[in-house]
Amino acid sequence: MKFAKRCVVGLCASVALVGVASGASAQTSACLITKTDTNPFFVKMKEGAVAKANELGIKLNTYAGKLDGDVESQVAAVESCIAAGAKGILITPSDSRALAPVVEKARAAGALVIALDTPFEPASVADATFATDNFKAGELIGEWAKVKLGDNAANAKIGFLDLNASQVSVDYLRDQGFMKGFGIDIKDPKKIGDEDDPRIVGHDVTNGNEEGGRTAMENLLQKDPGINVVYTINEPAAAGAYEALKAVGLENQATIVSVDGGCPGVQNVKDGVIGATSMQFPLLMASKGVEAIAAFAKDGTKPQNSDGLDFYNTGVELITDQPVDGIPSISSEEGLKKCWG
Repeated sequence: MKFAKRCVVGLCASVALVGVASGASAQTSACLITKTDTNPFFVKMKEGAVAKANELGIKLNTYAGKLDGDVESQVAAVESCIAAGAKGILITPSDSRALAPVVEKARAAGALVIALDTPFEPASVADATFATDNFKAGELIGEWAKVKLGDNAANAKIGFLDLNASQVSVDYLRDQGFMKGFGIDIKDPKKIGDEDDPRIVGHDVTNGNEEGGRTAMENLLQKDPGINVVYTINEPAAAGAYEALKAVGLENQATIVSVDGGCPGVQNVKDGVIGATSMQFPLLMASKGVEAIAAFAKDGTKPQNSDGLDFYNTGVELITDQPVDGIPSISSEEGLKKCWG
């Protein structure tokens, strides 16, 4: 396998020239566009896509933005894929609304476009979506936190560490799912921060990384040092939140919950840093996406949604070493056998 790298408009791109195999034609080309190439979730997603492309004989071009929210780079990547005549595009949209026009352009050019992890708004912007049920992922950790706190849940002080100011679908779905699970009244289901529940100390953004999680947690602790429940968009943000709490001696005060299922995050469950996390499956998302492109290239077949949903559900599992009645979960030891990254 040979790799070439180039940078266009701040966009890092690598091209995997994958060997010929049975399945799709060797002339079939496809693209994978992720939000970043540093977040372990997207690193693992890329590994899964490259492996499946190798198996099916597809030439896979991979691209990544500089950071979560880098819409300009993703637009440039889609344009590059259109120009290259890609038969299919897999994309984790940094902005589930702003990228709609260029995605529609790609579909008009004949490409199958599949969203991974983050649904477009509406989901019909793409031909299909392979994703975790992000609302359910949030709901599971919200339910767990509520039961874990017991009677104290009525007087909880909750800090929300969200993704970014764009409030993309994956962000509000997990956030609002947590609220439903915890018993907080949801106002606009697509808006973060419009709640009036007095238990909410506030929201801050993390860009989905550890540094952002640390800063966001510091900001919320300035508002109320009594925070005892911390919801985080993902496990890197959770790790940063823990460091901020530990720096002021409050690491045993707050219960942290998260979403991801990466091996470092599951290890943090085992070590007591994270109380519970919802595991998702990026390798499955990526491999299913490449398989769908191969099928489309062969005979025009498009993937079908899971029953009752507007996306293909790749599953979610709650990981915790403090199981509670009524909420199915597996231990960190079991989770470490299934984790990624």
